[in-house]
Amino acid sequence: MPAIRGPKSKSKTRRHTRDLDQVHADVHSKKHLQQYHDTKAPEDLPGFGQWYCVECAKWFESETNLVQHGKGKPHKRRVRQLKEEPYSQKEAEAATGLTTDNGKRAGHAEKMEVEVAVDEVT
Repeated sequence: MPAIRGPKSKSKTRRHTRDLDQVHADVHSKKHLQQYHDTKAPEDLPGFGQWYCVECAKWFESETNLVQHGKGKPHKRRVRQLKEEPYSQKEAEAATGLTTDNGKRAGHAEKMEVEVAVDEVT
């Protein structure tokens, strides 16, 4: 049954952090991370934006909270997830069967060879 305020009111958008591919780009490019930080006003952030966990994309009130967070299970799980390379668009298309190769397909060439071999035998 939908919620009283609408079907989307139950979604947890308040706790939503940056996705793994975005964080992966932040870790590998200081410019990408700086662009994200520039979109946030420091006075609106906890602790005026001084303490930030790059891997989890979270702001903290104090350095103590940041250190405690670094020792926790969710942070360690996120770091483990970031060690894997994120999927690229090319991999996604290959998984669905779409290819970007404009040459002849290997299956098509093999099929032609089989037809030629059958013609030669008969």
